[in-house]
Amino acid sequence: MTVHDRPFGRYLEDFVPGDIYKHWPGKTITEYDDHLFCMITMNHHPLHINDVYARQSQQGRNVVVGPLVYSLALGMSVSDVSGKAIANLATEELSHPAPVFHGDTLFVESEVLEVRPSSSKPDRGVVKVKTDAYKQDGTLVATFKRAVLVPRRNPGE
Repeated sequence: MTVHDRPFGRYLEDFVPGDIYKHWPGKTITEYDDHLFCMITMNHHPLHINDVYARQSQQGRNVVVGPLVYSLALGMSVSDVSGKAIANLATEELSHPAPVFHGDTLFVESEVLEVRPSSSKPDRGVVKVKTDAYKQDGTLVATFKRAVLVPRRNPGE
């Protein structure tokens, strides 16, 4: 299979509990990425955008804003998890166990936790996954679970 043959998203039948998808490529978070995200979302906390303030903080430097880390991890998983989604149903248990700094590179993987056909609509089902984001040194920096409504490949079967 070439890169161009890789399918975007999966049908319900393609998900198997226990499967792990290592999402590609990784993403290095720049100062620009962090500051732009903060400005777009109106998060003006100085820990994220003010070097002088951040140097005096517990971390001693700017910390990448958590919602950017989550957004990148979610986005990096789309082609493998929700590329064919009808809807994203829920996100649960989001946590940020360690900080991310400018210049860190995120690597993300998702584990399929549950696959369940819909009881009311035979053309779809729900997939639950747990997604973890790691820095380049292997430190877990974000984790969350989500439920996605995806179509079945052959709804009549």
